[in-house]
Amino acid sequence: MTTSNSSKTRLWTARILTSFAVLFLLMDAVMKVLQLPPAVQGTISLGFSAGAVVGIGILELVCLALYVTPRTAILGAILLTGYLGGAIASQVRVEAPLFSHILFPTYIAALFWAGLYLRDERLRILLPVRAHA
Repeated sequence: MTTSNSSKTRLWTARILTSFAVLFLLMDAVMKVLQLPPAVQGTISLGFSAGAVVGIGILELVCLALYVTPRTAILGAILLTGYLGGAIASQVRVEAPLFSHILFPTYIAALFWAGLYLRDERLRILLPVRAHA
């Protein structure tokens, strides 16, 4: 495989991984901002007040906007990691199932970071992956 083909494959893989994660969190954020019943009930079931739902949705949208903007993508990924860490803590607090609820935000974060790593040369330089010697 040539370098050009490798770069194109890497870029398209990054776009696909990023798209899955962004679309999922975008849907979640919009449902919160619009205060749709599933989002409100889900947030309340985690111990948050109904009044916090819109603010959480707006925070999620801001983090997503930073992530999808190339110049601020790394900052956005860091903030989304913190946001998803809060989601994990909330799930742990209510003793939710491990693989379907507690670890799900980890899966989404992995998609964000994998997509960013594949598409951002700065991150690959900062965190090089090396083969064993």
